[in-house]
Amino acid sequence: MEQLRKAIERQGVGIGRDIVKVDMFLNHRIDTGLLFLMGEAWAEEFRGEKPDLVLTVEASGIAMAVAAAHALGDLPVVFAKKSATVVQNDDMVQAPVYSFTHKTQNMIRIDRRYLPEGSRVLIIDDFLADGQAVRGLMSLCEQRKAKVIGVGIAVEKGFQPGGRALREAGVRVKSLAIVKAIRDGKILLEEDD
Repeated sequence: MEQLRKAIERQGVGIGRDIVKVDMFLNHRIDTGLLFLMGEAWAEEFRGEKPDLVLTVEASGIAMAVAAAHALGDLPVVFAKKSATVVQNDDMVQAPVYSFTHKTQNMIRIDRRYLPEGSRVLIIDDFLADGQAVRGLMSLCEQRKAKVIGVGIAVEKGFQPGGRALREAGVRVKSLAIVKAIRDGKILLEEDD
C-alpha cells in the first residue's frame, strides 16, 4: 500500500537488524487518515470472504481492527486480552503467545461468547514477525470451531519466518507493507504486489 510505504520511508526508523519503529504514526501516535485507508485496503482484500467479525490482540492491533471492521460494514471487533481481570470467569479460551517486542510470554484470552462457534473471522494486527500472535489468535479460533478467513497485517517483517510459514500453511495473508531488511537505520521495503 503506497501511503503506508511512504510513511515508513519518511518516518520509520530501523533499530539494529530487526526492530521496525513506526510508533510515530502506527501504534503509539496514530495517523487516522492512514489508518482508515489501511482499513479500506483490508476490506477490499477480504470482503468477498464475508467475515462475521474482526479479531486482534490488545493493544496495538485494536485501532487497525476497528478501521477494517468499519470498512467491512461495521462488523464487531473482538480483541484478545493479555492479562486476566476480575470480571472474567472460567468461560474463556486461552492460548500462549510470545511477544517479540516485549520479550515476554503472555496468555491471551477471549470470552467464549464473543467468538461464537462457526464464526468467519478476519484477523488484523500491526506486525507480523515470527507469527506468534497470529498463531495464538488462530488457536483461539480453532478452540471455538471458528473459521479464519484471512489475516491482515500492517507491517510484515519479511526477513523473519512468520509470513512465509502462514502462507505455506494455506493461510491467506495480506500485508500492506513488507520489510525486506534494515540497514544502517534505514528500513528497506519489498516492492508492492
